[in-house]
Amino acid sequence: MKKTASILGVLVFLLLSGCAVGPDFKPPVVKTPKNYRFEKVPVETMINLKWWELFNDPVLYTLVNQALENNQNLKIAASRMEQARAGLGYTQADQYPSINIQGGAGTGNFSGGARSDTRNYNYYVAPALSWEIDFWGKFRRATEAARAELMASEYALRTVQIGLISEVVGAYYLLLDYHQRVKISKDTLKSRQESLDIIQKRFNRGIIQELDVNQAQIQKEIAAAAIPQYERSVAMTENALSILLGKLPGAIKTGKGLNLETAPPEIPAGLPSNILERRPDIVQAMYLLEAQTANIGVAQAMRFPAISLTGLLGLATSQLGGITSQGGAWSVSGGLFGPIFEFYKNIRRVEIEEAKTKEVLHFYENTVLTAFREVEDALIEIDTYKKQMAAVEKKEKAAKNAYRLAKLRYDKGVSTYLEVLETERALFSAELELSELKQQYLNGYVKLYKALGGGWITKKDLNKGMVKPVPVRTSHKTHLDDW
Repeated sequence: MKKTASILGVLVFLLLSGCAVGPDFKPPVVKTPKNYRFEKVPVETMINLKWWELFNDPVLYTLVNQALENNQNLKIAASRMEQARAGLGYTQADQYPSINIQGGAGTGNFSGGARSDTRNYNYYVAPALSWEIDFWGKFRRATEAARAELMASEYALRTVQIGLISEVVGAYYLLLDYHQRVKISKDTLKSRQESLDIIQKRFNRGIIQELDVNQAQIQKEIAAAAIPQYERSVAMTENALSILLGKLPGAIKTGKGLNLETAPPEIPAGLPSNILERRPDIVQAMYLLEAQTANIGVAQAMRFPAISLTGLLGLATSQLGGITSQGGAWSVSGGLFGPIFEFYKNIRRVEIEEAKTKEVLHFYENTVLTAFREVEDALIEIDTYKKQMAAVEKKEKAAKNAYRLAKLRYDKGVSTYLEVLETERALFSAELELSELKQQYLNGYVKLYKALGGGWITKKDLNKGMVKPVPVRTSHKTHLDDW
């Protein structure tokens, strides 16, 4: 027994002193600009605000909460995180011994490698221990990869969450835009119908030509055709928004009209370097890179011999009735198994993992570049849409006045009906254009906050009962303290 204890001591020492082969992960260094190119007022820090509240629309806030509670994609992401959590525990178990139960019975005249003249009976039952010593760090690297994959899945959940919030807010403003276009079209149809009635009476009295009637009829039907077009867009947007809310397609309640919606008071862009920490998709890509780097160590460890320990401690006897009263038995053995020559298979396995790591590194770098592009795009959208909207507002105002004057001139016989038609078309077009620009301007802020990684729902928010997103188990502790 002393000899056995010595062997176990040596093996434990080998386990503790063994090295983990493969490269240790080092976060990639990314060069960031000092400021955003189109940022007007730089801000030193960017708080983790619930940015959709800045639009001051309670109905919108309710829709966001419903989506966080019921969206199916969010539930899928939460399930994937639970899979990664279970996968970490599954992988960690490989580092420790496994204990099983063995038992058997046999009879014959061949036992212990020799033939006997008599018939022998053998019975045994024993717990069996098996343990592959992690001398090269194969299991530690695999656990390291699984832990990084768990972290990546948690940030993937946040990526889906931020994307969901942005989609809900963006679809809501698009819905308000289509509702406004329906209203503009109906108001225009009503106005043109009134004009057509007047022109028809004038034609019946022989005051004007039939051409004026036909032109008025054309304009009336243009407005009439626009109504079902935008009503169709309303219904399809409602259906899309319903799916985001996790319910069957149906009507969506809206709050104030698009013309009453206001943009946030300022743009809290923050420092460009913050985006590397704020954007969950960037952090997710970094953890995927860490996991893949650890896989190189796993592949390298598989090139070296594996040291295994097996043991058995139980009861053995040649008489079935004596198994409970005699026949104590034990055995301890160690084994060494390793590759010698497999036509460079093990070398190629390492090369595969190294190539995958380069791929994930490039993916991380591209994610960072895309993030900065999205911020710059959103900033320039906000700036240019605001200027464009101001110009179109002036155009709409001028078109209203021109239409009013053209009708007066036509009524007094100073001008032809063609002048009325031109101003009428210009007004209709300007009103529709202004509605679309207002929606694009507000959605510019939505894109900006998404690009900046703002709007994480924290554990503090949950405790306050402000939102109720998909419940997530936290049996495994991570450094994401706000979850």
